[in-house]
Amino acid sequence: MGASSPGPSLGVVLGNTVSGGRSAGVATGVGHGIGVGIYATLAVAGLAVVITTAPTLFVGFQVAAALFLAWLGVQMLRPGQTADETGGPDAARCSPRQGFIEGFLIAFLNPKIAVFFLALFSQFVDPQASVIEKLGMGFMAGFIDLAWYVAVALAIAGTGIGAWLQARARTFDIIMGTILLAVAVALGGRLLIS
Repeated sequence: MGASSPGPSLGVVLGNTVSGGRSAGVATGVGHGIGVGIYATLAVAGLAVVITTAPTLFVGFQVAAALFLAWLGVQMLRPGQTADETGGPDAARCSPRQGFIEGFLIAFLNPKIAVFFLALFSQFVDPQASVIEKLGMGFMAGFIDLAWYVAVALAIAGTGIGAWLQARARTFDIIMGTILLAVAVALGGRLLIS
């Protein structure tokens, strides 16, 4: 349920799928799943406690996350559409490599994911669990997240929805860029207040 909830991650996967096609969207989902898997594994191993008990580190992650979201928002708002030889919109603005990096960073720079998994796994993780069991739980969480976002990218790129969004890519970029900037400003404002 956490993976499927709408938020900046979904916006980045959708945006990269629209601007870069199926491969960029899938790469974004894979990067996000790996970032989530790392946090889930750290949470199971108990290392996420360090983030929650080290306020400076936690605030540093929050600042980095707000800056990254702002950067993504600005990139989406910048007029970057070029024309290819046929005069149509260039659908390869986002490369798979760029999508992977953005997907990974939007997950990895969100320390709330670590706190979420720490709270979730603390309810049923056996302290005596083997390393294999702990790694399996982290892998499972990352795989579920990866599978969800890859499925979203494939569904969007493989249907008329993708073509419809592609035809409105600039409008979609402006909407998503504005949302990402608003989230970044809200995060920054909350950090300044606290």
